[in-house]
Amino acid sequence: MIQITPEQLTLFAATLAVAILSPGPGVIAVSQSAFAMGRQRALPYGWGLAFGASLWCLGALLGLTVVFRILPWTFTVMKFIGGLYLLWVAHKMWRGAPEPLPDPAEAQLGMNFRGGMTLNLSNPKPALFYSAVLLSIFPATLSLADKGVIYLTAVSLELSFYTALSCLMALPLLRRRYYAAKFWIDRIAASAIGLLGLSLILRH
Repeated sequence: MIQITPEQLTLFAATLAVAILSPGPGVIAVSQSAFAMGRQRALPYGWGLAFGASLWCLGALLGLTVVFRILPWTFTVMKFIGGLYLLWVAHKMWRGAPEPLPDPAEAQLGMNFRGGMTLNLSNPKPALFYSAVLLSIFPATLSLADKGVIYLTAVSLELSFYTALSCLMALPLLRRRYYAAKFWIDRIAASAIGLLGLSLILRH
């Protein structure tokens, strides 16, 4: 039986929407993917990013953040591994900046569903965000049905956002602008993702 109210779900959705709109590695990576390879290739990547992000919500609902609190070293290890992965992605983007545009039929930098999921799973901070939001909005005890509704709300929002972003950034006008400045856009995107990776490793 569902006990959470529509008002609580609306507040959760609004809070999550604001958080999703803030720039992060997923936003940068799917934008660059859409610029370079078009909507058809960017959409699966974006959906992977959405699903990966939603798994942190599921983890929070299932008590993953409790593990982080009881064993803080696990969170530190996950941040370190995630930071290294983001640095690797940034390195590949940086090195690929001078190269010509890839064939849309070929995968690049793991820009597929699995690659998107891996990228958003590389940053464990959303688990803490989801945990804080869930605790501040919903009752401490949630039924399985409540958790299901909350997760479906999260994954729907994540999917909607990354689908819209993939389609927007693949518009012909924006892609033409990207073609004209590919080197610098790729280098800026690589730098941003690299800095996010370093922040995961260095900040505690």
